[in-house]
Amino acid sequence: MLKLFRFLKPYWWQIIILVAATALQVWTTLRLPALMASIINDGIVPGNTDYIWQVGLRMVGLAIVSAIASLISSYFSARVGTSYARDLRAAIFTKIINFNILDVKDFSTASLLTRTTNDINQVQMVTIMMLSMMVRSPLFLIISIIMAIQTAPDMSWIIVVGAVAILGSVILIMALVMPKFKIFQTLVDKITLITRENLTGLRVVRAFNNEKLEQKKFVNTNDKLTKLLIYIDRILELQNPLINIIFNGTTLLCSWIGISLLSKDFAYLGNMTAFAQYVTHVMLSFLMMSMLFVMLPRANVSAHRINEVLGKVSKLNWLNKTNGKPSKTPSVEFKNVDFSYPAAEEKVLDNISFKALAGETTAFIGSTGSGKSTLINLVPRFYEATKGEILINGVPIQNYEKKDLISRIGFVPQRGVLFAGTIKSNIKFGAPDASDEAMRKAARIAQAESFIEKLPEKYNSHIAQGGTNVSGGQKQRLSIARAICKEPDIYVFDDAFSALDMKTDMRLREALKEITSNAVVLIVAQRVSTIKDAEQIVVLDNGRVVGKGRHLELLNKCKVYQEIVESQLSEKEFEAEMKQAKNYQKTSHNALAGKVEYA
Repeated sequence: MLKLFRFLKPYWWQIIILVAATALQVWTTLRLPALMASIINDGIVPGNTDYIWQVGLRMVGLAIVSAIASLISSYFSARVGTSYARDLRAAIFTKIINFNILDVKDFSTASLLTRTTNDINQVQMVTIMMLSMMVRSPLFLIISIIMAIQTAPDMSWIIVVGAVAILGSVILIMALVMPKFKIFQTLVDKITLITRENLTGLRVVRAFNNEKLEQKKFVNTNDKLTKLLIYIDRILELQNPLINIIFNGTTLLCSWIGISLLSKDFAYLGNMTAFAQYVTHVMLSFLMMSMLFVMLPRANVSAHRINEVLGKVSKLNWLNKTNGKPSKTPSVEFKNVDFSYPAAEEKVLDNISFKALAGETTAFIGSTGSGKSTLINLVPRFYEATKGEILINGVPIQNYEKKDLISRIGFVPQRGVLFAGTIKSNIKFGAPDASDEAMRKAARIAQAESFIEKLPEKYNSHIAQGGTNVSGGQKQRLSIARAICKEPDIYVFDDAFSALDMKTDMRLREALKEITSNAVVLIVAQRVSTIKDAEQIVVLDNGRVVGKGRHLELLNKCKVYQEIVESQLSEKEFEAEMKQAKNYQKTSHNALAGKVEYA
């Protein structure tokens, strides 16, 4: 937890006020037993009424000051604690939002959610307790012991007995529960994971009638968590009876020893009363500190998990300023690029080379698992190539400042993602300063205008979290509109037309041509019809480029591409395509020489 205390620095002046108020409260509270002893010895015993009133008023005044100091201390401990937790949440969210995909996978989404919520709540609770107790309890303890010894030295050994008993009980409880706290956090992560998976995959669970299986998985984990919590609670519940026994035992000892001393000197009555109050403060201080020490291990586990996220060194390093002068003419070039996942033995991409130019569409096609999406994810640096070089507008991708690179790319993921808000806020997500006219133009090009205009509130229509209140095709068109509204140098479509019907797909691609004459267009697709008119088609197979060229060229020269086309067309349609390809080869042989590359 010590590493997280750096987040308390902005609140140093509030902590000083808190400490000062706590010290004042302790001093005024501990003056009361001494004044009570004085009233008994010098007022009640001799019957001096004036003295009783005089000292009694002083006690009332001290009690009022103590109450005000306690309120100030409680206010600032709560204020600092909640502000500290707020800053921690902001820091951990900022860290997570800047993670790349592989960084997130190191923790899992469920674990990051738990660390941002449950773990920070644990740290916040203990921090508030520390701010209110770590000054108050030690001061009460030390001053009470000193004043108790001064008041009744003959009874001071009782404090030692009580202190040793409390410390022994605390050590025993901590030894039993500390190892269980890490297991507890792991099980909470698992509960979050199972819940999140089932909420996001509810349709799949129902479609396969697997509610009972998923319920069984949840119940098993939930039972383990319940049993662990019962064990922890049982051990922690031992604290109360143990403390009560010790507390009552010390009180009994004070009364027993005090009464035996009173038989020798009745004037000892005031001292005995004051000593009993001081012992009470000592025991209560130990009790408060023991509660804190029992909670600290659990909070320490949470703090360690938070520090793991905050201390995570990202696998990607970004420059503070772009190094080099990117060309004004957009381009994307891969030079002998390899990629493999950490700890993986096989390459996902192997020796990939191509160049995509402005005003042209470069498409990527291949069987499932051929590396298409992985390749396209290297362009915005979601992953880092393990070998080779990627150039954006003539500058190596590692030489870009993050904002500069991302501002040049309009990315549409394979699975359309929408955020809670409105259609307008989602389309303008990448370009918040874009005009409404630019937004409407983007929607029109993305073929989204037709369904938006039918909605009662049109562009101000509500979008639920994850876009659950729109269809898959509508979600995809809004995602495309979001990229278009950004007006980037490079458009990246990762199988972004899969949910569109053929007619909408064709209209969208035709509309895109109007705005991409000075931009690079990269498309990953499964359907040949989507990429048929692309200026360059890159065919991938097992992470390698096995063909590169136009549609008709590849039909003649690339066996893998032929198989893909054949699988998507009827026998008659395929024969017509092959005939057209052969005629094209005959009439354009000289012009095409040297342009087709294949494995």
